[in-house]
Amino acid sequence: MKRWFKSGDPWIWLIGGAVSISIIMVVGLLLLIAVRGLGHFWQSPIVETTFHDEGQEIVVLGTIRSTETVTAQAVREAGFDVPEDQELVTRYLFHLGNRDLTGRDFQWFIGDFLEEFRYPEDAIMLERREWGNFFGYLAAVKEGDQIVAEGEAAFSELRERLARARDLVDATVDMERYDIGRINFAIEQERLEQRRIELNDRLGSEEKAERIAQSEAEVARLNAEYQELFEELTELRASGRRDSLVARTSDGREVTINLGDVVRATRANTMSVPQKMREYGSRFWAFMTGYPREANTEGGIFPAIFGTVMMVFIMSIVVTPFGVLAAIYLREYAKQGPVTRIVRISVNNLAGVPSIVFGVFGLGFFVYFLGGNIDQLFYPERLPAPTFGSPGLIWASLTLALLTLPVVIVSTEEGLTRIPKAMREGSLALGATKAETLWKVIVPVSTPAMMTGLILAVARAAGEVAPLMLVGVVKLAPNLPVDGQFPYIHLERRIMHLGFHIYDVGFQSPNAEAARPLVYATALILVLLILVLNLTAIAVRNRLREKYKSESD
Repeated sequence: MKRWFKSGDPWIWLIGGAVSISIIMVVGLLLLIAVRGLGHFWQSPIVETTFHDEGQEIVVLGTIRSTETVTAQAVREAGFDVPEDQELVTRYLFHLGNRDLTGRDFQWFIGDFLEEFRYPEDAIMLERREWGNFFGYLAAVKEGDQIVAEGEAAFSELRERLARARDLVDATVDMERYDIGRINFAIEQERLEQRRIELNDRLGSEEKAERIAQSEAEVARLNAEYQELFEELTELRASGRRDSLVARTSDGREVTINLGDVVRATRANTMSVPQKMREYGSRFWAFMTGYPREANTEGGIFPAIFGTVMMVFIMSIVVTPFGVLAAIYLREYAKQGPVTRIVRISVNNLAGVPSIVFGVFGLGFFVYFLGGNIDQLFYPERLPAPTFGSPGLIWASLTLALLTLPVVIVSTEEGLTRIPKAMREGSLALGATKAETLWKVIVPVSTPAMMTGLILAVARAAGEVAPLMLVGVVKLAPNLPVDGQFPYIHLERRIMHLGFHIYDVGFQSPNAEAARPLVYATALILVLLILVLNLTAIAVRNRLREKYKSESD
């Protein structure tokens, strides 16, 4: 036994076991997130049953979100009459929808008081733009006040008219976001131009009056164009709200729902597996490319994906040259003494500073000091409303660059240290200067180490949330930082972020049960996004490594 321990085999097995357990835990966590997140987009069957409670009968209609087993004693304490000899009780969490009618989306029901589950083929689920889902039975489809379809023909008519209403709503949103948004942006620019003219002391009063008159004429032209678009928008809205449906709830109430408020309509109990798969793909694509609705508990996460990628991209552009140059100076030019050692210790200590500290520093230095001075120098006409003096994309990216800078410095310096001394001496012996040796020999060979630092920086930056809450990330950003309006990339705008979106939906949502699957789905997208970014950087690093390895051979 002593010989076996001295051979080191037990420690190899211990390390191998620890690595295996870690891999199993990581894979298990990813599978849990994937199952609970991606399962949200699968169309569950619509269940109808009757709940008996104290002589009352309540018809329950909806989908089963989860099932759990609890002790019968807990159910008795809640006031339900469960037999004394029964120890366990099964209860079901139903997604009932119809929040505008009942005030809640979800409700638990004790299985002992439910009748046998039924799956009516005419039950319908409507995904709405407001108030969540609706569960009921389709009675009729109307055009204005005229009924155009009833009974079995109503659903096919609903699908056709719903596609038309959805196209009109999309056209309305596009007109509001792009056409009218462009005019509003231009009017705001003219207002700022007038303010800029008033603040310009080098212009005479006559010239100021002439320029302001020209600007006011342009504003009048823009207002006329805005009025034309607004009338067209009003017609589109009226056309989109022409059609409606009449539905009956499980308790017999009839409600009228405008088709402009409906995103999709399905009869889950009549759908085949291929139809459910197509519906699954449609819902997942809408989740990836759509905009959030209902306090981020519904809709898509495209602005959060775009904001995360944009921020990481700008952070990478900033942190790489600064980190590489700092490492080159510390390794190649700085005198190796106490001061250099203190600098290295400080860099290593910075890697352990809590991220919220960087956020506070970014808020104070980047936003208030740097951004405030930029506004004073270049945007006085906008004051007191800040432009760069408020949290935005550029300050979030710079804060993350500062946060990940130690990682890039340490990785790059380690790569420079591993370069053989003979390579440096050979280059110098062939007549190259120190600068030529550095930039044409040493730096290219150490590029894989630089890429390793960038990979670690991206992995950390993409998942940070705490500092971003102070320097540029918001719950809901009305506009993307990139659009068709000059200067096209708006670094001063606030952005959405996947990490903050997870926090907001998971902990700040007014409807926790509805938001829970979206938390898992968004977390999975964030993990996959980080994985894609890292794999891309790893592929570039491996390609560079093979390139310089073959050249050295």
